[in-house]
Amino acid sequence: MTQNETAAEKVLGVPLVRTTRGNWVENVHSGHAAVVSSEGELIAHVGDASIWTYMRSTAKPIQALPSVLGGIVESYGLDDAAIALMCASHQGTEAHIAVLEEMLKRTGVKEEQLVFGESLPASQNARDELLRRGGKPRKLYHVCAGKHIGMLALCKLRGWPLETYAQPEHPLQQELLRTVAAIAGLAPQEIGSAIDGCGLPVFAMPMWRLALVYARFAAWGGEATGAAAQPSAGGASVPGAGADASASLEAAPMADSEAIAASAKRIAAAMINHPALVEGPDRLASIMLGDDNVVAKSGAQGVFAFALRKERVAVVIKLADGGESPWPEAVCAILEQLQLGEELIARISRSISAEIRNDAGQLVGHRESCLTLHRNS
Repeated sequence: MTQNETAAEKVLGVPLVRTTRGNWVENVHSGHAAVVSSEGELIAHVGDASIWTYMRSTAKPIQALPSVLGGIVESYGLDDAAIALMCASHQGTEAHIAVLEEMLKRTGVKEEQLVFGESLPASQNARDELLRRGGKPRKLYHVCAGKHIGMLALCKLRGWPLETYAQPEHPLQQELLRTVAAIAGLAPQEIGSAIDGCGLPVFAMPMWRLALVYARFAAWGGEATGAAAQPSAGGASVPGAGADASASLEAAPMADSEAIAASAKRIAAAMINHPALVEGPDRLASIMLGDDNVVAKSGAQGVFAFALRKERVAVVIKLADGGESPWPEAVCAILEQLQLGEELIARISRSISAEIRNDAGQLVGHRESCLTLHRNS
């Protein structure tokens, strides 16, 4: 068996959600999930909590930290809508583009400086409307445009080169790596790296570490935040969670914990105040952000992360098939089994139906959770 075949078996995980058609199960969506506290306790898991996972776009709220800490909000007069777009996988609606154009105007960043190519809106409705008007592809329609504008604005403020901002060795990317590593409780050299869809480095880590990142971010961004929450000295040792789950959580020191806490709180507030800007009104993350106790963000290839701010706990779900449609059922099942978020579960269920209907409007099946959390007590 080759290394890739072994890796494929590990990534497959365990069944999380099934879809039915008539009386039969038609599909099973497998994967992994981890529930972690801001103190570094692995509270519960499904599958392998230590499966290596790319952050993808779940990284965006964390990637916004250096820019907000670095003063771009004050220096360029940016508002909460701009901060939300820095964290966004936006859908290309008129509301999204209006904020992005204002960001370009205020920061002096040029659309042509964004490293990725031109595209059409991610939203089908926005794309159809644009094409009806005779509109053309542009870089601002890329789902990551807000993140890149924020990064280039920080480069301008610091006097860093703009042309190479996406290169791994650039000072911006090195600062992002140090930030992510410190919050995850890892040394920078322990973070995996590849290239993301938008051209920037994308970081990888054991899945439970990504949940830790979100739990700590939520703790910093919580209403009662004073100083940044510090991790405990060790995590939980869990059967099936891999050796990393008992590793030390001692992070590289972060400069000013109160400033980090204030920036995380500002970012979380911006996402919660503008949930539709972060993704779109029919997207799971935006629906969950309608609850002011939640920070949530989706990522490509089946990764979804959310945190409960008051409880200081976070969940990461990774679907092995890279899909998105099973996320709501997996999220609700995990919350139910944790006995948390009753109102949040109701909000999700009202907004995203588990029913599967065909093109004639007929009810033909359902999406159903089949996961069982393993509690680590």
